[in-house]
Amino acid sequence: MPITILNFTHAYEPMTFLHDASCRWIDCTRLHGTACYCDTDGEAQLRRLLAPYPPEGIHLIDSGDYHYVTKLWTDKIDRPFSLVLFDHHPDMQPPLFDGLLSCGCWVRTMLERNPLLRKVCIVGASERLRQETQGFDRRLVYFSEQTLRLREAWHLFSRFYLNGPVYISVDKDVLTPRQATTDWDQGSLSLGQLESLLRIILRHEEVIGIDICGELPLCQQPSAVSPERRTANTRTDHELLHRNKAGEGLETMQIFPIFVRCSTPRHAC
Repeated sequence: MPITILNFTHAYEPMTFLHDASCRWIDCTRLHGTACYCDTDGEAQLRRLLAPYPPEGIHLIDSGDYHYVTKLWTDKIDRPFSLVLFDHHPDMQPPLFDGLLSCGCWVRTMLERNPLLRKVCIVGASERLRQETQGFDRRLVYFSEQTLRLREAWHLFSRFYLNGPVYISVDKDVLTPRQATTDWDQGSLSLGQLESLLRIILRHEEVIGIDICGELPLCQQPSAVSPERRTANTRTDHELLHRNKAGEGLETMQIFPIFVRCSTPRHAC
């Protein structure tokens, strides 16, 4: 499965395992008008950079500030599909400016403008943010982090089918701070819970592609990350690598060694 890396903040550069022939790097470090809000020029530049690449595969899209890039990837899908979003935030705020794409409104924009998007399933978002989704009840399913604390919700999720191709987007702020370090407020899912939920999707649905964001920009890491947080990320990395060697879920394990290694904080630039 191809891996495409969007390098906005240098967060991936110290990760030597990503510097091989299987990874395609896209240099976004010189772009302007793309941090949190993506203006018209920034969007045009990003679309040009992404033009040669398909939506299939694994896409690493850096900090959650750039989560709106998921919309750009899914705009390439040419058949009806559903989006499964793991995120502590539903990213469905009304846009501050008409036509301006942002990390806080991109899901709403997809629902309003992409006729091929059939349904959105949001998993792990805060219950207090559910009001952002009002008006989209027929096309949206919301498994909040609070709901997922109930056993009944897990049974419901395991029986929930989207009946068609899906694209998966993961923001690591859905995870507890003990297991990931991001630059946004975080949820309460454990890595094991997230793995289990993803495994259900991979087992039952046709997955077009997946993207992962939630990196801590390299220059933010010295003040933001304690040694304890670094140790927690290392433990999580080891756990997933061990599971990978055990041969659990080929599709899932192709994704997760990358997913967790990208959580491991590095030294500052």
